[in-house]
Amino acid sequence: MTHRLVVLTAGLSQPSSTRLLADQIAGAVDAEVSARGEAIDIQTYELREYAVDLATMMATAGMPTARLDQLRRAVSAADGLVVVTPVFAASYSGVFKMFFDALDADALNGMPVIIAATAGTPRHSLVLDHALRPLLSHLRAVVMPTGVFAATEDFGGGVDGRELGNRVARAAAELAAHVVSTDGDAVAGFTPSRAGRDPGVDLPAEVTPFMTLLGGHSG
Repeated sequence: MTHRLVVLTAGLSQPSSTRLLADQIAGAVDAEVSARGEAIDIQTYELREYAVDLATMMATAGMPTARLDQLRRAVSAADGLVVVTPVFAASYSGVFKMFFDALDADALNGMPVIIAATAGTPRHSLVLDHALRPLLSHLRAVVMPTGVFAATEDFGGGVDGRELGNRVARAAAELAAHVVSTDGDAVAGFTPSRAGRDPGVDLPAEVTPFMTLLGGHSG
């Protein structure tokens, strides 16, 4: 079976450390899925190339261009998503936020996602939890427990490079386990619904009375 992974990178330069990190994560996911005996088709998109399309949609009461609509459909149809943004003003970039504003409300329901960010200094690492994770959770995506942050120093060799590699590998393993899951096993025991509704909860056929549970306890 071949799964589909979409990688969205919001770097503004070419080449960029943001794209470098995106490619590193995508390669790790490919390796993890292959190790589980399945294949994955990876499509990478540079959001800066859609900046005009996004601005046009915002200025025309939400009517996407044909090119932007094709990207939106690709994202919604994916089995997994990797999103990577540079840090601007202690948050994600403007083009990154514009793209997620352009998605339909249910586009990411149950979508397993790796969040990642790049910056010049490790001081910005909290952007994953105070900006990216809330945004993707609001869209009802399933954000992987391990986020990946890379400062400039992380791209060198030595200890920093190994630590980045470990984070990438851990996040990739989480996403791969989620994407190829066929028996209900998933990250944190959660199996998402991709049908635009909240996942159901299996309840026991009978509920044991509380007093029975307390039987034999007098204090």
